[in-house]
Amino acid sequence: MSSMMPMLFIGPIIGLILLGIGIYGFVLFVKLANRGIRALDIYINEKTNKS
Repeated sequence: MSSMMPMLFIGPIIGLILLGIGIYGFVLFVKLANRGIRALDIYINEKTNKS
């Protein structure tokens, strides 16, 4: 039974680390999407103003 005790503490820690990495990845994805939308807006503006 004593060999299972460390696993009781390591499991939730790994879960919290993975949750943090997931949230961080989502924030980076949102920033990238926002930058892409701005770049697309600039591109569309340039193309429509030249015509």
